[in-house]
Amino acid sequence: MKKLIYFILFFLILSAVKSEAQTLLPGDGVKIIFYNISDPITGEYFIQDNGNISLPYLGQIAAADRSIDSVRAEICEKYGKLYKNPEITVLPLIKINILGEVRNPGFYYVTGIEKLSDLIAKAGGTTLEADLSNIYITRKDKEFEINGEKIIEKGSKLDDIGLQSGDQIYISRKWLNGSNTTIIISVVSAVTSILAAIIYTNRK
Repeated sequence: MKKLIYFILFFLILSAVKSEAQTLLPGDGVKIIFYNISDPITGEYFIQDNGNISLPYLGQIAAADRSIDSVRAEICEKYGKLYKNPEITVLPLIKINILGEVRNPGFYYVTGIEKLSDLIAKAGGTTLEADLSNIYITRKDKEFEINGEKIIEKGSKLDDIGLQSGDQIYISRKWLNGSNTTIIISVVSAVTSILAAIIYTNRK
């Protein structure tokens, strides 16, 4: 029963995070992989200030504020007119900001096929104080909480989580780590001493 309840909650959270279609924003890009063409096309291409991507043999393609599905379809269609039966993969390159208990917080590009553990590895891995069971995703004025431990255990891809360009991932800190425990003990000891002094004074 508990497993069923967890599965339902997990599905509802991921559904909320994935509610928006993947849209490319200024600063994002695409990763193109050609499998049967020798021309130097395979590579990463980023959206320029004018909102376009400049691609070999195609020139400028509008990409900013368009869905990756729409951009992918246009790229495949246009290369399909230049080459016979091209085998091509077009992946989004979206910028994610990962903060909190990672060793190298900052912006990283992902395609969506990576796992959560891959993104964390890009950021240098977690600190000893990281609490992967409490990860927060901020998107504009919305915030979602996910259980990173379960997601990593399940092997879900970032696409499965529904990350969007510009999302901020915050990995929280364990409350009861070594330093916090020391502080708590110190505070408890201080409070105990104060109470003992008050009781002693009142007995006089």
